[in-house]
Amino acid sequence: MSLAREALAALWRDFDLPAASLDDIELTGTEPVLPSSFAVGTAVQAAVAASALGAAEIWLARSGQRQRAGVDMRAAAIAARSERYLQVDGAAAPELWDKIAGTYPCGDGRWVRLHTNFPHHRDGVLALLNCDYDRQAVARALQGWRAYEFEDRCAAAGLVVTAMRTFAEWDAHPQGQAVRNLPLLSVEPLGEAPARPWPAGERPLAGVRVLDLTRIIAGPVCGMTLAAHGADVMLVTAPHLPSIAPLVIDTGRGKLSTQLDLRDPHDRQAFEALLREADILVQGYRPGGLEALGLGPQDVARIRPGIVYVTLSAYGHAGPWSHRRGFDSLVQTASGFNAAEAEAAGIAGPKPLPAQILDHATGYLMAFAAMAALLRQRARGGGWHVRASLAQTGAWLRSLGRIDGLNCKDPSRDDIGDCLEESDSGFGRLSAVKHPAILSQTPPRWARPSMPLGTHPPAWPR
Repeated sequence: MSLAREALAALWRDFDLPAASLDDIELTGTEPVLPSSFAVGTAVQAAVAASALGAAEIWLARSGQRQRAGVDMRAAAIAARSERYLQVDGAAAPELWDKIAGTYPCGDGRWVRLHTNFPHHRDGVLALLNCDYDRQAVARALQGWRAYEFEDRCAAAGLVVTAMRTFAEWDAHPQGQAVRNLPLLSVEPLGEAPARPWPAGERPLAGVRVLDLTRIIAGPVCGMTLAAHGADVMLVTAPHLPSIAPLVIDTGRGKLSTQLDLRDPHDRQAFEALLREADILVQGYRPGGLEALGLGPQDVARIRPGIVYVTLSAYGHAGPWSHRRGFDSLVQTASGFNAAEAEAAGIAGPKPLPAQILDHATGYLMAFAAMAALLRQRARGGGWHVRASLAQTGAWLRSLGRIDGLNCKDPSRDDIGDCLEESDSGFGRLSAVKHPAILSQTPPRWARPSMPLGTHPPAWPR
C-alpha cells in the first residue's frame, strides 16, 4: 500500500466512514513530483483523494450508485501551485507578493519572515520598524532587533511575522507541543437538529448551500472544491476587507460572490437570511473575529440548527498561539519546515517548500471534513463543528517522512499543459489549473465563472 493510500485510509477511518469505499479510488504516481525533501505530493494527493472520495460517498448516499474515483500525484501537486500558473487573457496574473514580503536576518543572526500583502499588515510593520517602504530599508532596520522579540511585538500589534525555528525548537515551544496533541482534523457535535433530507440533483452536492467566509488560499480552496462537486457556494466578503487579486480570480471559480458588512444592521439581516437556508459555513477569519460579531459556532447553530460549521486557523485552537493570525508561509517558517528544507539543500537561511502546501492541502482536507460532517447530519441529525489549522496540516506533512526529492525538476507552465483548462470569467479569459480528481459518474467541474467580488446579490439561486 502506498503512503498516500495509507494516509487516505487513516483519514477515512478517523471519520468512521465505510472501509469498503476505499476500494473505489485509484491513486497513481510516485514521489518526487516537486523539488522538496518532504512528501508534498503524497500529502496533497491524499487530501484531494479524501475530498473526491467524500463526494463519491455522498453520491452513494443520495443515489445508491457507486462510482470510481482517481487522483494522480502529479496533477494534485500542480493544483497545489495553481496560483503560480494562472493567466488572464494570455498574460500573467497580477503580482501576488508585496515588495517587502519575505525573509530577513535580524541582529541576533536569526531570521524572520514578513507577510505584508495586506496594506494594514505592511503599514504596521513599517511603523514598528520606523523605516521606508523599501527592502533595503527594512533589512537595515531589522538589524536592530532580535528575531523572537520582533515576532512577539508584531503578534501583539496584530501583525503577521514569524521567526524561523528548527523542528527541535518548534517541538520545544508551547505551541508546537499543543499542536502535537491535536488531531489532523476534529469534528464535534454542535447542538441538536433533525436530520435533513438530501435535495434533488444530478451531482453529489447539488442543492447544498455553502457560505464561504474565507480569503487567501486554504479556505477558498475548500469552497472551490465543494463547488466543483455541485454545491451552491456563496463567497461573502465586505468592501472594507483587503483581498489579493490573483487569489480571488483563481479560487473564485464555481462561486457566487456577494459583499456584506456584518457590522451593518441591514447587511447583517441579509446575511442571516442566507444563513437560515445554508447547509455549511466555512470561516477563516482571525480567531475570535466572528465570535465578536455574534457568529461563532454556537451562535450560528442557534440561527441555523443542523449547520456544519468549519473553522480554519493558523496554529490550532489550543495553545498560547491559538489566537495569533497567520498564513502558510509563516507557519512553514515558525514550525521548522524552512530550516529543515534549507539544511537538506545545504544552504544557509530559510528555504520555503515548493508550494503553499499547507494552504492547499488544508483546503482539500476541510472540504473532505465538511462532506463527512454533512453525511453525519443527514444520517444522525445535529449540527457539527469541524476544526482545521495550517499547523496541524504541517504536523501531518512532517509525519509522512522525508524523501530524496530536491533535485526534482521544478515544473514550469510549459511543463503542465495537460493540467490546464480555459474558461470565461468576469476578469477575462482564464487559463488555470483544472481540478485534479476524477470521478466516473459525476466529474468535478465549475459551473459558474470566477467573478469580481460583490458581483451577486445576497440571495440563493432558486
